Amino acid sequence: MRLLSQLRTSTFQLALLYMVVFATSVFLLLAFIYWRTAGFMTAQTDETIEAEIAGLAEQYRGRGVNGLITVIRERVARDPNAKSLYLLSTDEELKLAGNLDAWPEEADAEGGWINFTLDEDLGWTGPPRMARARIFEVQGGLRLLVGRDVDDLNTLKSLIETAINWGMGITLALALLGGFMMSRSTTRRIEVINNTSRKIMNGHLSQRIPTRGTHDDFDQLAENLNQMLDRIVYLMEGIRHVSDSIAHDLRTPLTRLRNQLETTLMLVDNDEARDQAAKAVAEADQLLATFNALLRIARLETRGNTTADLRPVSLGMLVSDACELYEALAEDKHQSFVQEIDEEVMVEGDRDLLFQMVSNLIDNAIKYTPEEGGIVIRVTLDDGSAVFEVGDSGVGVPDDEKGQIFQRFYRVGKSRSLPGSGLGLSLVSAVVEIHKGSIGLFDHHPGADYPGLRVRVTLPRYNPQKRRVRSVPANRLTSDQEDQSA
Repeated sequence: MRLLSQLRTSTFQLALLYMVVFATSVFLLLAFIYWRTAGFMTAQTDETIEAEIAGLAEQYRGRGVNGLITVIRERVARDPNAKSLYLLSTDEELKLAGNLDAWPEEADAEGGWINFTLDEDLGWTGPPRMARARIFEVQGGLRLLVGRDVDDLNTLKSLIETAINWGMGITLALALLGGFMMSRSTTRRIEVINNTSRKIMNGHLSQRIPTRGTHDDFDQLAENLNQMLDRIVYLMEGIRHVSDSIAHDLRTPLTRLRNQLETTLMLVDNDEARDQAAKAVAEADQLLATFNALLRIARLETRGNTTADLRPVSLGMLVSDACELYEALAEDKHQSFVQEIDEEVMVEGDRDLLFQMVSNLIDNAIKYTPEEGGIVIRVTLDDGSAVFEVGDSGVGVPDDEKGQIFQRFYRVGKSRSLPGSGLGLSLVSAVVEIHKGSIGLFDHHPGADYPGLRVRVTLPRYNPQKRRVRSVPANRLTSDQEDQSA
Protein backbone atom coordinates (compact mmCIF):
# COMPACT_ATOMS: atom_id res chain seq x y z
CA MET A 1 0.00 0.00 0.00
CA ARG A 2 2.84 2.40 0.77
CA LEU A 3 4.28 1.77 -2.69
CA LEU A 4 0.90 2.50 -4.32
CA SER A 5 0.51 5.69 -2.31
CA GLN A 6 4.06 6.66 -3.31
CA LEU A 7 3.19 6.16 -6.99
CA ARG A 8 0.14 8.42 -6.65
CA THR A 9 2.10 11.40 -5.35
CA SER A 10 2.40 14.46 -7.57
CA THR A 11 6.18 14.39 -7.05
CA PHE A 12 6.45 10.90 -8.51
CA GLN A 13 4.15 11.81 -11.40
CA LEU A 14 6.31 14.83 -12.14
CA ALA A 15 9.42 12.64 -11.96
CA LEU A 16 7.71 10.15 -14.28
CA LEU A 17 6.99 12.92 -16.78
CA TYR A 18 10.62 14.00 -16.58
CA MET A 19 11.65 10.37 -17.09
CA VAL A 20 9.52 10.14 -20.26
CA VAL A 21 11.02 13.34 -21.66
CA PHE A 22 14.54 12.25 -20.72
CA ALA A 23 14.04 8.73 -22.16
CA THR A 24 12.64 10.19 -25.39
CA SER A 25 15.68 12.44 -25.70
CA VAL A 26 18.03 9.52 -25.11
CA PHE A 27 16.13 7.40 -27.64
CA LEU A 28 16.35 10.10 -30.29
CA LEU A 29 20.06 10.56 -29.60
CA LEU A 30 20.77 6.82 -29.83
CA ALA A 31 18.62 6.53 -32.96
CA PHE A 32 20.63 9.33 -34.56
CA ILE A 33 23.91 7.60 -33.61
CA TYR A 34 22.62 4.30 -35.04
CA TRP A 35 21.53 5.98 -38.24
CA ARG A 36 24.89 7.73 -38.63
CA THR A 37 26.94 4.58 -37.96
CA ALA A 38 25.02 1.58 -39.30
CA GLY A 39 23.50 3.60 -42.11
CA PHE A 40 26.91 4.97 -43.08
CA MET A 41 28.47 1.49 -43.14
CA THR A 42 25.61 0.13 -45.26
CA ALA A 43 25.98 3.00 -47.70
CA GLN A 44 29.74 2.46 -47.81
CA THR A 45 29.18 -1.22 -48.67
CA ASP A 46 26.83 -0.27 -51.51
CA GLU A 47 29.36 2.27 -52.77
CA THR A 48 32.08 -0.42 -52.77
CA ILE A 49 29.86 -2.72 -54.81
CA GLU A 50 29.03 0.10 -57.21
CA ALA A 51 32.76 0.85 -57.62
CA GLU A 52 33.51 -2.78 -58.44
CA ILE A 53 30.65 -2.85 -60.93
CA ALA A 54 31.98 0.30 -62.59
CA GLY A 55 35.45 -1.29 -62.85
CA LEU A 56 34.07 -4.50 -64.36
CA ALA A 57 31.95 -2.54 -66.81
CA GLU A 58 35.05 -0.68 -67.99
CA GLN A 59 36.93 -3.97 -68.42
CA TYR A 60 34.00 -5.42 -70.35
CA ARG A 61 33.90 -2.45 -72.70
CA GLY A 62 37.63 -2.64 -73.33
CA ARG A 63 38.32 -6.38 -73.38
CA GLY A 64 34.97 -8.02 -74.02
CA VAL A 65 33.52 -11.09 -72.34
CA ASN A 66 36.85 -12.94 -72.16
CA GLY A 67 38.48 -9.96 -70.53
CA LEU A 68 35.59 -9.74 -68.02
CA ILE A 69 36.01 -13.42 -67.16
CA THR A 70 39.75 -12.96 -66.68
CA VAL A 71 39.31 -9.95 -64.41
CA ILE A 72 36.71 -11.75 -62.25
CA ARG A 73 39.02 -14.78 -61.86
CA GLU A 74 41.91 -12.50 -60.88
CA ARG A 75 39.86 -10.72 -58.26
CA VAL A 76 38.62 -14.01 -56.79
CA ALA A 77 42.21 -15.26 -56.62
CA ARG A 78 43.34 -12.10 -54.79
CA ASP A 79 40.51 -12.45 -52.22
CA PRO A 80 40.90 -15.84 -50.49
CA ASN A 81 38.45 -14.80 -47.71
CA ALA A 82 35.75 -14.21 -50.31
CA LYS A 83 34.75 -10.77 -49.03
CA SER A 84 33.83 -9.85 -52.60
CA LEU A 85 31.30 -12.09 -54.36
CA TYR A 86 31.03 -12.66 -58.10
CA LEU A 87 29.02 -14.84 -60.43
CA LEU A 88 28.95 -14.58 -64.23
CA SER A 89 26.72 -17.04 -66.06
CA THR A 90 24.66 -17.54 -69.17
CA ASP A 91 20.88 -17.42 -69.27
CA GLU A 92 20.87 -21.20 -68.80
CA GLU A 93 22.77 -20.57 -65.50
CA LEU A 94 26.01 -22.00 -66.86
CA LYS A 95 28.80 -20.60 -64.67
CA LEU A 96 31.54 -18.77 -66.54
CA ALA A 97 33.44 -17.18 -63.63
CA GLY A 98 33.11 -16.25 -59.94
CA ASN A 99 33.32 -17.72 -56.44
CA LEU A 100 29.60 -18.70 -56.29
CA ASP A 101 28.34 -21.89 -57.96
CA ALA A 102 24.63 -21.03 -58.15
CA TRP A 103 22.25 -18.13 -58.13
CA PRO A 104 20.48 -17.30 -54.83
CA GLU A 105 16.72 -17.61 -54.74
CA GLU A 106 16.42 -13.85 -54.26
CA ALA A 107 18.03 -13.29 -57.70
CA ASP A 108 14.60 -13.06 -59.32
CA ALA A 109 13.58 -10.07 -57.15
CA GLU A 110 13.12 -6.77 -58.92
CA GLY A 111 15.20 -3.72 -58.20
CA GLY A 112 18.68 -5.15 -58.74
CA TRP A 113 19.76 -5.14 -55.06
CA ILE A 114 19.34 -8.35 -53.07
CA ASN A 115 20.19 -9.63 -49.60
CA PHE A 116 20.76 -13.34 -49.26
CA THR A 117 22.48 -16.03 -47.21
CA LEU A 118 25.70 -17.70 -48.29
CA ASP A 119 25.30 -21.45 -47.78
CA GLU A 120 26.35 -24.74 -49.33
CA ASP A 121 23.63 -24.52 -51.99
CA LEU A 122 25.56 -21.61 -53.48
CA GLY A 123 28.87 -23.45 -53.25
CA TRP A 124 29.86 -21.74 -49.95
CA THR A 125 32.17 -23.93 -47.91
CA GLY A 126 32.16 -22.01 -44.61
CA PRO A 127 29.40 -21.36 -42.10
CA PRO A 128 26.34 -19.49 -43.43
CA ARG A 129 26.87 -15.75 -43.73
CA MET A 130 24.85 -12.79 -44.87
CA ALA A 131 25.62 -11.08 -48.19
CA ARG A 132 24.42 -8.15 -50.25
CA ALA A 133 24.73 -7.94 -54.02
CA ARG A 134 23.51 -6.32 -57.20
CA ILE A 135 22.50 -8.21 -60.34
CA PHE A 136 22.30 -6.83 -63.84
CA GLU A 137 22.20 -8.11 -67.40
CA VAL A 138 25.32 -8.08 -69.63
CA GLN A 139 25.09 -7.85 -73.42
CA GLY A 140 25.15 -11.21 -75.09
CA GLY A 141 22.63 -12.86 -72.76
CA LEU A 142 24.91 -12.98 -69.72
CA ARG A 143 24.02 -12.20 -66.09
CA LEU A 144 26.45 -10.80 -63.58
CA LEU A 145 26.22 -10.74 -59.74
CA VAL A 146 28.58 -8.48 -57.79
CA GLY A 147 28.30 -8.41 -53.99
CA ARG A 148 29.95 -8.25 -50.60
CA ASP A 149 29.97 -10.37 -47.49
CA VAL A 150 28.08 -8.19 -44.97
CA ASP A 151 27.89 -10.65 -42.08
CA ASP A 152 30.40 -8.64 -40.04
CA LEU A 153 28.44 -5.49 -40.79
CA ASN A 154 25.16 -7.12 -39.68
CA THR A 155 26.86 -8.39 -36.51
CA LEU A 156 28.07 -4.88 -35.75
CA LYS A 157 24.59 -3.48 -36.39
CA SER A 158 23.11 -6.10 -34.08
CA LEU A 159 25.62 -5.16 -31.38
CA ILE A 160 24.70 -1.50 -31.77
CA GLU A 161 20.98 -2.32 -31.57
CA THR A 162 21.56 -4.44 -28.45
CA ALA A 163 23.58 -1.64 -26.88
CA ILE A 164 20.80 0.83 -27.69
CA ASN A 165 18.17 -1.46 -26.17
CA TRP A 166 20.24 -2.00 -23.04
CA GLY A 167 21.01 1.68 -22.87
CA MET A 168 17.32 2.54 -23.08
CA GLY A 169 16.46 -0.08 -20.46
CA ILE A 170 19.16 1.13 -18.07
CA THR A 171 18.14 4.75 -18.69
CA LEU A 172 14.50 3.98 -17.91
CA ALA A 173 15.44 1.96 -14.82
CA LEU A 174 17.73 4.68 -13.49
CA ALA A 175 15.17 7.37 -14.27
CA LEU A 176 12.45 5.35 -12.52
CA LEU A 177 14.69 4.72 -9.52
CA GLY A 178 15.72 8.36 -9.39
CA GLY A 179 12.10 9.47 -9.64
CA PHE A 180 11.09 7.10 -6.86
CA MET A 181 13.91 8.25 -4.58
CA MET A 182 13.20 11.92 -5.29
CA SER A 183 9.49 11.34 -4.71
CA ARG A 184 10.18 9.43 -1.50
CA SER A 185 12.40 12.18 -0.15
CA THR A 186 9.89 14.88 -1.01
CA THR A 187 6.97 12.81 0.28
CA ARG A 188 8.71 12.36 3.62
CA ARG A 189 9.08 16.10 4.02
CA ILE A 190 5.45 16.65 3.03
CA GLU A 191 4.29 13.87 5.37
CA VAL A 192 6.07 15.56 8.28
CA ILE A 193 4.17 18.76 7.49
CA ASN A 194 0.89 16.82 7.15
CA ASN A 195 1.37 14.94 10.44
CA THR A 196 2.16 18.14 12.30
CA SER A 197 -0.83 19.86 10.67
CA ARG A 198 -3.14 17.04 11.80
CA LYS A 199 -1.89 17.35 15.37
CA ILE A 200 -2.47 21.10 15.25
CA MET A 201 -5.98 20.58 13.85
CA ASN A 202 -6.68 18.18 16.72
CA GLY A 203 -5.96 20.98 19.17
CA HIS A 204 -2.23 20.60 19.86
CA LEU A 205 -1.39 24.19 19.02
CA SER A 206 2.07 23.93 20.58
CA GLN A 207 3.24 21.64 17.76
CA ARG A 208 5.58 23.12 15.16
CA ILE A 209 6.90 21.82 11.85
CA PRO A 210 10.53 20.69 12.20
CA THR A 211 13.21 22.04 9.86
CA ARG A 212 16.49 20.52 8.67
CA GLY A 213 18.55 23.68 8.66
CA THR A 214 19.19 23.43 4.92
CA HIS A 215 17.21 26.62 4.18
CA ASP A 216 15.69 24.97 1.14
CA ASP A 217 12.11 25.51 -0.09
CA PHE A 218 10.64 23.12 2.48
CA ASP A 219 12.53 24.78 5.33
CA GLN A 220 11.29 28.19 4.20
CA LEU A 221 7.74 26.86 3.97
CA ALA A 222 8.02 25.30 7.46
CA GLU A 223 9.43 28.51 8.93
CA ASN A 224 6.62 30.58 7.38
CA LEU A 225 3.97 28.16 8.67
CA ASN A 226 5.54 28.14 12.14
CA GLN A 227 5.57 31.94 12.23
CA MET A 228 1.95 31.96 11.12
CA LEU A 229 1.06 29.48 13.88
CA ASP A 230 2.91 31.55 16.46
CA ARG A 231 0.94 34.59 15.39
CA ILE A 232 -2.37 32.70 15.49
CA VAL A 233 -1.63 31.30 18.95
CA TYR A 234 -0.62 34.76 20.15
CA LEU A 235 -3.90 36.26 18.93
CA MET A 236 -5.94 33.38 20.34
CA GLU A 237 -4.22 33.66 23.69
CA GLY A 238 -4.91 37.38 23.69
CA ILE A 239 -8.61 36.86 23.02
CA ARG A 240 -8.77 34.05 25.57
CA HIS A 241 -6.99 36.16 28.17
CA VAL A 242 -9.41 39.02 27.62
CA SER A 243 -12.46 36.76 27.93
CA ASP A 244 -11.05 35.05 31.02
CA SER A 245 -10.20 38.40 32.60
CA ILE A 246 -13.69 39.72 31.89
CA ALA A 247 -15.24 36.58 33.38
CA HIS A 248 -13.02 36.80 36.46
CA ASP A 249 -13.58 40.54 36.97
CA LEU A 250 -17.35 40.38 36.50
CA ARG A 251 -17.94 37.31 38.66
CA THR A 252 -17.42 39.12 41.97
CA PRO A 253 -19.79 42.06 41.34
CA LEU A 254 -22.28 39.67 39.74
CA THR A 255 -22.15 37.48 42.85
CA ARG A 256 -22.82 40.51 45.01
CA LEU A 257 -25.70 41.54 42.75
CA ARG A 258 -27.15 38.06 42.96
CA ASN A 259 -26.92 38.06 46.76
CA GLN A 260 -28.61 41.45 46.91
CA LEU A 261 -31.40 40.20 44.65
CA GLU A 262 -31.85 37.17 46.86
CA THR A 263 -32.02 39.43 49.95
CA THR A 264 -34.60 41.58 48.16
CA LEU A 265 -36.56 38.44 47.28
CA MET A 266 -36.86 37.54 50.96
CA LEU A 267 -37.98 41.06 51.91
CA VAL A 268 -40.59 41.64 49.18
CA ASP A 269 -44.24 40.99 50.14
CA ASN A 270 -45.80 41.61 46.73
CA ASP A 271 -46.24 38.36 44.74
CA GLU A 272 -45.57 39.98 41.37
CA ALA A 273 -42.42 41.70 42.62
CA ARG A 274 -41.29 38.42 44.20
CA ASP A 275 -41.68 36.66 40.85
CA GLN A 276 -39.66 39.34 39.11
CA ALA A 277 -36.93 39.13 41.75
CA ALA A 278 -36.88 35.31 41.48
CA LYS A 279 -36.43 35.55 37.69
CA ALA A 280 -33.60 38.05 38.19
CA VAL A 281 -31.89 35.66 40.65
CA ALA A 282 -32.26 32.80 38.13
CA GLU A 283 -30.75 34.93 35.38
CA ALA A 284 -27.88 35.89 37.69
CA ASP A 285 -27.33 32.22 38.54
CA GLN A 286 -27.16 31.44 34.82
CA LEU A 287 -24.61 34.21 34.27
CA LEU A 288 -22.53 33.02 37.22
CA ALA A 289 -22.63 29.46 35.88
CA THR A 290 -21.35 30.71 32.52
CA PHE A 291 -18.53 32.72 34.10
CA ASN A 292 -17.57 29.80 36.36
CA ALA A 293 -17.50 27.47 33.36
CA LEU A 294 -15.27 29.91 31.48
CA LEU A 295 -12.85 30.14 34.38
CA ARG A 296 -12.93 26.37 34.85
CA ILE A 297 -11.98 25.82 31.19
CA ALA A 298 -9.26 28.45 31.45
CA ARG A 299 -7.74 26.69 34.47
CA LEU A 300 -7.82 23.34 32.69
CA GLU A 301 -6.23 24.73 29.54
CA THR A 302 -3.45 26.49 31.43
CA ARG A 303 -2.66 23.37 33.43
CA GLY A 304 -1.68 21.44 30.31
CA ASN A 305 0.47 18.49 31.38
CA THR A 306 0.84 19.70 34.99
CA THR A 307 -2.42 18.18 36.18
CA ALA A 308 -3.00 17.50 39.84
CA ASP A 309 -1.76 14.22 41.25
CA LEU A 310 -3.32 11.57 39.03
CA ARG A 311 -4.65 8.62 40.96
CA PRO A 312 -6.24 5.30 40.01
CA VAL A 313 -9.97 5.81 39.42
CA SER A 314 -12.62 3.22 38.70
CA LEU A 315 -14.24 4.71 35.63
CA GLY A 316 -17.05 2.16 35.81
CA MET A 317 -17.99 3.02 39.39
CA LEU A 318 -17.66 6.75 38.70
CA VAL A 319 -20.07 6.48 35.75
CA SER A 320 -22.44 4.38 37.87
CA ASP A 321 -22.53 7.11 40.52
CA ALA A 322 -23.27 9.74 37.84
CA CYS A 323 -26.02 7.57 36.33
CA GLU A 324 -27.61 7.16 39.75
CA LEU A 325 -27.65 10.94 40.06
CA TYR A 326 -29.26 11.55 36.64
CA GLU A 327 -31.53 8.53 36.38
CA ALA A 328 -34.39 10.30 38.14
CA LEU A 329 -34.13 13.20 35.68
CA ALA A 330 -34.44 10.76 32.78
CA GLU A 331 -37.46 9.11 34.40
CA ASP A 332 -39.20 12.48 34.63
CA LYS A 333 -38.96 12.71 30.82
CA HIS A 334 -40.02 9.05 30.44
CA GLN A 335 -36.71 8.23 28.76
CA SER A 336 -35.23 4.74 28.76
CA PHE A 337 -31.90 4.83 30.57
CA VAL A 338 -29.80 1.77 29.65
CA GLN A 339 -26.51 1.17 31.43
CA GLU A 340 -23.84 -1.26 30.19
CA ILE A 341 -21.01 -0.62 32.61
CA ASP A 342 -17.93 -2.67 33.38
CA GLU A 343 -17.02 -1.52 36.89
CA GLU A 344 -13.59 -3.15 36.62
CA VAL A 345 -12.40 -0.55 34.09
CA MET A 346 -9.72 1.61 35.70
CA VAL A 347 -8.08 4.83 34.54
CA GLU A 348 -5.58 7.19 36.08
CA GLY A 349 -6.81 10.72 36.53
CA ASP A 350 -8.47 13.43 38.53
CA ARG A 351 -11.75 12.01 39.89
CA ASP A 352 -13.48 15.37 40.17
CA LEU A 353 -12.62 16.35 36.60
CA LEU A 354 -13.67 12.96 35.24
CA PHE A 355 -16.96 13.11 37.16
CA GLN A 356 -17.66 16.56 35.72
CA MET A 357 -16.91 15.29 32.22
CA VAL A 358 -19.24 12.30 32.65
CA SER A 359 -21.95 14.46 34.21
CA ASN A 360 -21.84 17.00 31.38
CA LEU A 361 -22.22 14.32 28.71
CA ILE A 362 -25.08 12.55 30.48
CA ASP A 363 -26.81 15.86 31.20
CA ASN A 364 -26.53 16.85 27.53
CA ALA A 365 -27.96 13.50 26.43
CA ILE A 366 -31.00 13.91 28.71
CA LYS A 367 -31.46 17.57 27.77
CA TYR A 368 -31.39 17.06 23.98
CA THR A 369 -33.34 13.79 23.88
CA PRO A 370 -37.13 14.23 23.59
CA GLU A 371 -39.61 12.53 25.90
CA GLU A 372 -40.02 8.79 25.36
CA GLY A 373 -36.51 8.78 23.86
CA GLY A 374 -33.65 6.48 24.74
CA ILE A 375 -30.20 6.92 26.28
CA VAL A 376 -27.45 4.31 26.45
CA ILE A 377 -24.42 4.60 28.76
CA ARG A 378 -21.48 2.25 28.23
CA VAL A 379 -18.11 1.71 29.90
CA THR A 380 -15.96 -0.94 28.21
CA LEU A 381 -12.43 -1.93 27.35
CA ASP A 382 -11.35 -1.68 23.73
CA ASP A 383 -7.86 -2.68 22.62
CA GLY A 384 -6.38 -1.91 26.02
CA SER A 385 -8.07 1.49 26.37
CA ALA A 386 -10.94 2.56 28.61
CA VAL A 387 -13.98 3.66 26.60
CA PHE A 388 -16.92 5.71 27.90
CA GLU A 389 -19.85 6.16 25.50
CA VAL A 390 -23.08 8.10 25.73
CA GLY A 391 -25.66 7.51 23.01
CA ASP A 392 -29.06 9.16 22.67
CA SER A 393 -31.96 9.46 20.25
CA GLY A 394 -32.02 13.24 20.30
CA VAL A 395 -31.70 15.86 17.60
CA GLY A 396 -28.11 14.86 16.77
CA VAL A 397 -25.38 17.03 15.26
CA PRO A 398 -24.94 17.64 11.50
CA ASP A 399 -21.71 16.25 10.06
CA ASP A 400 -20.51 19.70 8.99
CA GLU A 401 -20.82 20.98 12.58
CA LYS A 402 -19.18 18.13 14.47
CA GLY A 403 -15.74 19.70 14.14
CA GLN A 404 -16.90 22.97 15.72
CA ILE A 405 -19.03 21.69 18.58
CA PHE A 406 -16.12 21.74 21.06
CA GLN A 407 -15.55 25.46 20.54
CA ARG A 408 -16.56 27.84 23.31
CA PHE A 409 -20.16 29.13 23.10
CA TYR A 410 -20.83 27.12 19.92
CA ARG A 411 -24.33 25.67 19.79
CA VAL A 412 -25.98 23.57 17.10
CA GLY A 413 -28.78 25.37 15.30
CA LYS A 414 -31.45 22.92 16.49
CA SER A 415 -30.54 23.44 20.15
CA ARG A 416 -30.27 27.23 20.32
CA SER A 417 -33.75 27.50 21.85
CA LEU A 418 -32.80 25.21 24.76
CA PRO A 419 -31.15 26.55 27.91
CA GLY A 420 -27.38 26.38 28.04
CA SER A 421 -24.23 28.39 27.39
CA GLY A 422 -22.40 26.24 24.84
CA LEU A 423 -19.49 25.61 27.23
CA GLY A 424 -20.24 22.06 28.39
CA LEU A 425 -18.48 20.24 25.55
CA SER A 426 -15.57 22.69 25.66
CA LEU A 427 -15.08 21.68 29.29
CA VAL A 428 -15.36 18.00 28.36
CA SER A 429 -12.74 18.45 25.60
CA ALA A 430 -10.34 20.14 28.02
CA VAL A 431 -10.72 17.31 30.58
CA VAL A 432 -10.15 14.65 27.89
CA GLU A 433 -7.04 16.42 26.61
CA ILE A 434 -5.57 16.67 30.12
CA HIS A 435 -6.04 12.90 30.57
CA LYS A 436 -4.30 12.16 27.23
CA GLY A 437 -7.51 10.80 25.74
CA SER A 438 -9.55 11.38 22.61
CA ILE A 439 -13.19 12.20 21.93
CA GLY A 440 -15.30 11.49 18.87
CA LEU A 441 -18.85 12.24 17.74
CA PHE A 442 -20.89 9.75 15.69
CA ASP A 443 -24.49 9.31 14.58
CA HIS A 444 -26.16 6.93 17.02
CA HIS A 445 -28.84 5.81 14.56
CA PRO A 446 -27.61 6.67 11.02
CA GLY A 447 -30.38 7.27 8.50
CA ALA A 448 -33.17 7.84 11.03
CA ASP A 449 -35.27 11.00 11.20
CA TYR A 450 -33.68 11.65 14.60
CA PRO A 451 -30.29 9.92 14.33
CA GLY A 452 -29.20 11.07 17.76
CA LEU A 453 -25.61 11.37 18.86
CA ARG A 454 -23.03 8.95 20.20
CA VAL A 455 -20.14 10.51 22.08
CA ARG A 456 -17.15 8.21 22.51
CA VAL A 457 -14.40 9.11 24.96
CA THR A 458 -11.26 6.97 24.93
CA LEU A 459 -8.83 7.19 27.86
CA PRO A 460 -5.60 5.33 28.58
CA ARG A 461 -6.24 2.34 30.82
CA TYR A 462 -4.61 2.43 34.24
CA ASN A 463 -1.33 0.53 34.33
CA PRO A 464 0.14 0.04 37.81
CA GLN A 465 3.59 -0.51 36.30
CA LYS A 466 3.63 2.91 34.63
CA ARG A 467 1.87 5.10 37.12
CA ARG A 468 2.55 8.75 36.47
CA VAL A 469 3.15 11.01 39.45
CA ARG A 470 2.59 14.70 38.88
CA SER A 471 2.31 17.55 41.33
CA VAL A 472 0.41 20.81 41.35
CA PRO A 473 2.58 23.94 41.62
CA ALA A 474 2.55 25.36 45.13
CA ASN A 475 1.15 28.67 43.97
CA ARG A 476 -1.87 27.13 42.17
CA LEU A 477 -5.22 27.40 43.92
CA THR A 478 -7.89 24.72 43.80
CA SER A 479 -11.17 25.65 42.19
CA ASP A 480 -12.93 25.92 45.57
CA GLN A 481 -10.17 28.13 47.00
CA GLU A 482 -10.28 30.38 43.96
CA ASP A 483 -14.07 30.60 44.14
CA GLN A 484 -13.86 31.57 47.82
CA SER A 485 -11.17 34.17 47.13
CA ALA A 486 -13.41 35.72 44.54
